[in-house]
Amino acid sequence: MCGIVGIMGGIAATSSGAASVRRMADTIRHRGPDGEGAWTDPEAGIALSQRRLAIIDLSSAGAQPMISHSGRYVIVFNGEIYNHREMRTALDRDIGAFSWHGHSDTEVFLAAVEA
Repeated sequence: MCGIVGIMGGIAATSSGAASVRRMADTIRHRGPDGEGAWTDPEAGIALSQRRLAIIDLSSAGAQPMISHSGRYVIVFNGEIYNHREMRTALDRDIGAFSWHGHSDTEVFLAAVEA
């Protein structure tokens, strides 16, 4: 199971927000041996990080936190969307050919939110 950490307000609104969530993620390294990523928005006062346990998309295209194609949404997600292939097909059909970066269910989820 992946590990997710985050900070809202306070230190997240400073330049050390990213370093803080990375240190937090290091303490749960055992929850996700396949990678670690961080994202911060100091203006909004949000810092997120995730330790990744890769299940569906083992490539770096499945790394998180993941930013939507438009850049409007950011997600850290621990779960599995069992029908993500069908959702991908439906999105391609309904909104046209999509420029997918990888094969992760998380990317499909973000595309569905934006659709």
